[in-house]
Amino acid sequence: MEIDLTPQLAAKVHGGTGGTYYAWCDSELPMLREGNIGASKLALQKFGFSLPAYSDSSRVAYVLQGSGICGIVLPEKEEKVIPIKKGDAIALPFGVVSWLYNKEDTELVILFLGDTSKAHKAGRFTDFFLTGSNGIFTGFSTEFVGRAWDLDEKTVNSLVGNQPGSGIVQLDGSAKMPEPKNENRRGMVLNCEEAPLDVDIKNGGRVVVLNTKNLPLVGEVGLGADLVRLDGSAMCSPGFSCDSALQVTYIVRGSGRVQVAGIDGRRVLETTVKAGQLFIVPRFFVVSKIADPSGMEWFSIITTPNPIFTHLAGKTSAWKALSAEVLQAAFNVSPEIENQFRSKRTSDAIFFPPPN
Repeated sequence: MEIDLTPQLAAKVHGGTGGTYYAWCDSELPMLREGNIGASKLALQKFGFSLPAYSDSSRVAYVLQGSGICGIVLPEKEEKVIPIKKGDAIALPFGVVSWLYNKEDTELVILFLGDTSKAHKAGRFTDFFLTGSNGIFTGFSTEFVGRAWDLDEKTVNSLVGNQPGSGIVQLDGSAKMPEPKNENRRGMVLNCEEAPLDVDIKNGGRVVVLNTKNLPLVGEVGLGADLVRLDGSAMCSPGFSCDSALQVTYIVRGSGRVQVAGIDGRRVLETTVKAGQLFIVPRFFVVSKIADPSGMEWFSIITTPNPIFTHLAGKTSAWKALSAEVLQAAFNVSPEIENQFRSKRTSDAIFFPPPN
C-alpha cells in the first residue's frame, strides 16, 4: 500500500472579515480519498456568521476553541438553537441544515470530520448554502423563486441580492440572533472534556469515547469518535481497529512521536506530530504514539459508530490471551524469554506512564 500517510495542516479555502474556512486536500493527504473521509475547520471571528447550509456528507463537529451559537434543523423538525463551547462534539447527520455564530472576542474554531462515501467528491465536503451570493436562490430564475414562495418580483430580488457575502459573513454588532437554550443540548451535544471518562490511567492518559450510548445521533452519522489526552512522555499502546474501521486523528494540543506498522510488518509512518495536523491510519494497520514532555491531546473519528479496538500491549493485549506454547513457537524463543514477555505490563492498559 504505497500511500503517503504524512500528517498535514489544513489549507485556507475561503474567508473574509467574518472568519475563514480551511480544509484538508485529498491531493496532499491521499488517504482522505482512499478512505472516503472529509476533514475541514471553521474559524469565526467576533460577530462572524456561517450562513445556513447543508452538506453532502454526514459529519461530527468538535469545538476546538471558544464558544458560540449553533442552529440545527433536522429533517422535518423545528430549529434548535444550541449554546456550544470548547470540548463539545456535535453529530450532524445527512440532511441537517446548520448555522454558526460567534458573538465573543475569542475566535470560535470548529473541526469537522466525516464520511464522504456518498459525497460528490471522495475525500471532500461540498456545502450547499441556503443564502448568500452562492446560495440556492441564485440558481433559480426570479419566476421560479416567486412562484415557489408566492412572492412578488421586488421581494424576490431583495432575497436573492441583498446578501453579497458567501459562506461566512460578519454581522453588525447590533444584529439580533436567537437566544440559545441549554435544554437543546440534550441528545444533540456531548462535551468530551466534561463527560465521564472511559479510561483513566494515572500518569498515562484519559479517554472519552463518543458512541450511540452517550450521543445517539452518531448512529445516524455512522461514525464514532474519541478524545484522548496523553500525559507527558506517556505512551499509547500499539493497537488497531478490529472492525475494518479507519481512524482519522486531529492533534488538538501538544506534540509527540507516531509510528504506524502495516502490511508485511513494514513501518509505513514514523514522524513527529503537532497541534493542527491531521493523519489517517488505514484499516487494520497498527499505530502507537509517545507524547512529548508537554503531553498531547487528539480528537479522532472512527468510521463505525461503536468502534472496537485490539491492543497489542498491556493487560488487555491479544498476545496475553495466547497460550505460552503458542507464543514460544511463534516467536521461536525459550520458555524463559516468553515468560519474561508475558510477565510485563500486567496492570497497565492502553496507556503506559513514562519509565522511572
